[in-house]
Amino acid sequence: MSRRISLFTAIIALVIFHSCTVNNVTEDDAIGEIFTQHGVKGTFGMFDNSRGEFTLYDLERFRSNQSPGQTFHLFETLVALHTGKLANDSSLIVSDDSASTSLTLNEAFRQNSIPHFRGLAKQIGNDTLKRWIDSLKYGNKRLGPQPEQSWMNDTLKISADEQLGFMKRFYFRQHPFRESVQESVKKMMIVVNNSNYQLAYLQATVPKGATQLGWVIGWIEENRHVYPFVMNFDAPNGMDTDAEGKKLTQEILTHIGFFKGIM
Repeated sequence: MSRRISLFTAIIALVIFHSCTVNNVTEDDAIGEIFTQHGVKGTFGMFDNSRGEFTLYDLERFRSNQSPGQTFHLFETLVALHTGKLANDSSLIVSDDSASTSLTLNEAFRQNSIPHFRGLAKQIGNDTLKRWIDSLKYGNKRLGPQPEQSWMNDTLKISADEQLGFMKRFYFRQHPFRESVQESVKKMMIVVNNSNYQLAYLQATVPKGATQLGWVIGWIEENRHVYPFVMNFDAPNGMDTDAEGKKLTQEILTHIGFFKGIM
């Protein structure tokens, strides 16, 4: 069942969700049941921008820091385009591995290619990357001795709460990057765009020893209302977290009421 968090808790949530304005917070236990049905443990948060309301499951996990994995590719892409390290989404990136293959930014982004974004991190440069991480207060702001791997090895960490704030500001072009850059990167994230809704997201899979961490960050837009959302979940090794993340996203959004043209 869904339950309304008390007024006191909602006031505290004003501090927790530092990047958004909160009027109402709904904790939806049915989302937890969906995670359980899929054999994973996770958290989900969505912001209804038009009403200033949150839908949330597992507040404690939502506030805990996790490795961002390939979701950090979004941050890298914004920095690379804004600083001129890459001219546009057709610019080539060389992979940071023995193959040294080249992909366009758009191809690397859509394939979530870790070797190519490691290469892009080196192209951007550690000092530039760290300066932007500090400027935007991205997660714990740590890059460590191997900056090009920091977002995959638990050095750089960020909470789902912070990811949601980042996504909200990104959608509304409120980050200190050129608006044209933010708008072009938004187009790269779109997965479905039809007359009923627009669904955009980026996924990540982070090995965690005996388990793996999955991320889905993005937004759904329906009837000209936008709803940024963030989810992460722990899954057993061997599970296809990308496929599972897509299923979870579909089922949770359907449960909330999307895809019917009424939200």
